[in-house]
Amino acid sequence: MSRYAVIGAGPSGLATARALQQRGITVDGYEASHGVGGLWDIGNPRSTMYESAHLISSRTTTEFAEFPMRTPVDYPGHRVLRQYFRDYADHFDLTSLFRFDTTVTRLEPHDGGWNLTSSGPDGESTRWYQGVVLANGTLAEPHVPAFAGIFDGEVLHTSAYKSPRQLAGKRVLIIGAGNSGCDIAVDAVHHAASVDMSVRRGYYFVPRYLFGRPSDTLNQGRPLPARLKQAVDTRVLRAFTGDPVRFGFPRPDYRIYESHPIVNTMILNHLGQGDLRIRADVDRFDGSAVRFRDGSADDYDLVLLATGYRLDYPFVDAEHLHWRGASPRLFLNVFPASFNGLYVMGMIEASGIGWQGRFEQAELLASYLHAREHDPARAARFRTRVTADPWPDVTGGYRYLGLDRMSYYVNKDAYRRAVRHERAGLEAAP
Repeated sequence: MSRYAVIGAGPSGLATARALQQRGITVDGYEASHGVGGLWDIGNPRSTMYESAHLISSRTTTEFAEFPMRTPVDYPGHRVLRQYFRDYADHFDLTSLFRFDTTVTRLEPHDGGWNLTSSGPDGESTRWYQGVVLANGTLAEPHVPAFAGIFDGEVLHTSAYKSPRQLAGKRVLIIGAGNSGCDIAVDAVHHAASVDMSVRRGYYFVPRYLFGRPSDTLNQGRPLPARLKQAVDTRVLRAFTGDPVRFGFPRPDYRIYESHPIVNTMILNHLGQGDLRIRADVDRFDGSAVRFRDGSADDYDLVLLATGYRLDYPFVDAEHLHWRGASPRLFLNVFPASFNGLYVMGMIEASGIGWQGRFEQAELLASYLHAREHDPARAARFRTRVTADPWPDVTGGYRYLGLDRMSYYVNKDAYRRAVRHERAGLEAAP
């Protein structure tokens, strides 16, 4: 019986363990922290969670279909979600599959499989696996850009932010305005001496509720064509939130959904109240001052980098994952075309794909691994399809920005449709 390793016990790792378990595939899980939950466990040393963090997609579009959340709250916070993952893992007997407080330090190809070296409570050990699933997350390794000059104050990445107490009484500059940056800006206005945000481009702001319902629960039927949805939603947002340009943001140089929207309109309220200011892109640091590209400058005590994250699989050489630019090039973001026994789970970002979308990824992988064990001809046909045919278009007709953080972005409807189609083809009779 083949044995597979799963690295990470966050949502993607748990989804993988569950899908493989359903197919009778033997799993050994590895998790560097003390328990399940991944970044949603604020006590996890690798977690980038902060005290005020909540889901930005609603509960019903995010949860695993076979295990609904028990809370009636539309946008639960990280404590509720940590408990949800613990309950999920215990309910399906996944917890016992993982070695906790155990860090994977090295993967090396060996004898048609992989030697996995780990370090844990019992010291260092190496085990051989038929294959290894990398599910260690996409939001743990900070992207820290270089800036000209030297800043005399404190510089933090949002990954190091846990509590607004860190900002108390300080003149704060937040560089970047993603969802975390905007959340923290809302925290900061109640604690910091002053708050500015430096932004490079414009953003689209989506309210959590539209017409009295969580906004991502609307239009859950057949998806609209990209251009039509962009036109309709842009008009709806303008009616509900107004034009962010009047609050100081640059006008977006792209259409809505071509980059991840900001699910936070409280930031606009605070701008309207004068609680914070929008500043231009940073030109350079200059002692206690930050100089901006529009020629203005101001003094700050703390610069907080809301500059995102980069993919990081430090335990395996890049050549084995077929990196292209900022991310590995994988079929449906899962399978290297070489089929070398490595697989990646959770390397997708998409508005509204939820954990169910990741579970469907895992079901496709489980179907392939089951076929590999029990029906080699069927598995071989799938490998031929991956290596010989054009890969599915998972953009849904959207022209995503050519940024590193968008290199593994997909459209949820197009992606889930493609995953289901490939699984049906894999399991169909020859």
